Amino acid sequence: MERNIALIALFAALIAVLGLVPKLTLMSGIPITAQSLGVMLCGTVLGARRGMLAVLLFLLLVALGLPLLAGGRGGLGVFAGPTVGFLIGWVAGAYVIGLLTAKLTSLPLGLAAAGAAAIGGIVVLYVPGIIGMMIMLDMTLQTAFLSIFAFIPGDLIKAGLAGAITASLARARPGIVASRPAG
Repeated sequence: MERNIALIALFAALIAVLGLVPKLTLMSGIPITAQSLGVMLCGTVLGARRGMLAVLLFLLLVALGLPLLAGGRGGLGVFAGPTVGFLIGWVAGAYVIGLLTAKLTSLPLGLAAAGAAAIGGIVVLYVPGIIGMMIMLDMTLQTAFLSIFAFIPGDLIKAGLAGAITASLARARPGIVASRPAG
């Protein structure tokens, strides 16, 4: 139990630390940040449930006003901005990434984690992200959908990094990757 709490807190902190990497804000107002890599690692390393809890803890801290999002943003106001759908998508994305990493046992861990991170960290994440942009920025579906294409190459790189990091962790510390128990 204590180990689970410590890992959840550690990965919430990892998401926060990745917010220190300078963001690049696109014309839509949606920033490109390294924090989505942290969300991907929550799922690939911690598994579905604990990965989702780490993201929820991070978002709770943001809601309480801590400036943990890229660019030093925090507080309830960020949940009324154009990124709200992506923040919600982080929760679902981490869960799906953990679930898929665990289910793709026929693939080597690094490949399974990268594939799961691409599906959960792009497809699952972008659905609420697009909906949030449509609502908060008064965009059409087509405009919101077209505006996300600038994010895809970076998110594919992050998914690959998540797979490589997860596989390296599993080699260095057998049993640490909870999404795919050693065996």
